[in-house]
Amino acid sequence: MPPESPKERAPSIRDVAKLADVSHQTVSRVLNDHPSIRDSTKERVLAAMAELSYRPNRAARALVAGRSHTIGVLAARNAQLGPSSSIAAIEDAARAAEYYVITANLNALDPESIRDAIDHLMSQSIEGLVVVAPQVRVFDALASMSIQVPYVSLQSITVTGPRALSVDQIEGARLATRHLIDLGHREILHLAGPQDWIEAEARMRGFLDEIDRAELRTHPPILGDWTADFGYFAGRELSRGRDFTAVFAANDQMAAGLLHAFRDEGVNVPGEVSVVGFDDIPLAAHFWPPLTTVHENFTEIGRRAVALLLEEVQGTDEAVETLQTLPRLVVRESTGPAPGRPAPLPKRY
Repeated sequence: MPPESPKERAPSIRDVAKLADVSHQTVSRVLNDHPSIRDSTKERVLAAMAELSYRPNRAARALVAGRSHTIGVLAARNAQLGPSSSIAAIEDAARAAEYYVITANLNALDPESIRDAIDHLMSQSIEGLVVVAPQVRVFDALASMSIQVPYVSLQSITVTGPRALSVDQIEGARLATRHLIDLGHREILHLAGPQDWIEAEARMRGFLDEIDRAELRTHPPILGDWTADFGYFAGRELSRGRDFTAVFAANDQMAAGLLHAFRDEGVNVPGEVSVVGFDDIPLAAHFWPPLTTVHENFTEIGRRAVALLLEEVQGTDEAVETLQTLPRLVVRESTGPAPGRPAPLPKRY
């Protein structure tokens, strides 16, 4: 059989060398940005690579250089849409720094599953790890493991060390609750997230702090599961006996389910009940009515996570901006004055 031509197989480093009329060692030096290569030679090699659509073999380069240029991401499979935006931002920031990203999604949260996911990532020779799985048991498991690469965790309450990025979600929940109080609402419910999630605990705490500060009656939080289906179920149940005028939902998906249920049950939003969400996912502005919610800059969070990680991986001295980011309230049409109350003067949040 005749040998394969470059058209019939993936081009190799020797194909590039032949087209550029250089040795394959010269091509290797160009790939590794060796300072001894003349600019004219480098341009000729790069042009040959482009013409042949040559892609360097990552595994081979990692073996030679001892570097994989790969970051691992440990994520909860049932992560909300908001945190999933952080993962996309991590991939974009890593790509800009010429790093690859491998993600391991946790199907279960038992110690064995977490350990298996970490082992899978480590088997890919990752140089660093970002943890986007904000459940208490995940951090408990990580604390008991010896992780041999630098890692950064996206946490939700306070920064607990040099490896943690934090979003002040307690303050975000306080902003949402305070907005409803300023609108004259006195009977406010909280549709909370799952108890094991650090974010859910932080948002519940902020809600309760603000309710206590205003000396209002505390309704027991309703424990949800982050899904729009649960929000719809809760909304249908709540519509049967309304002793409230506002609901703060711990994420936008559950808020979407609430809006759907209230519409089906003939409850006017915001005329009879106001609804606030959390995360400001892209669809929030297109719910009906458009959702008042707490905005988190997931793109910035992901960018900072990669910057912090690469600072440690590469041993640079570049300072990463503050490790805690502040959310802000975005007021839309799902909130209004409590029934029987005049419209208050507009406030800035």
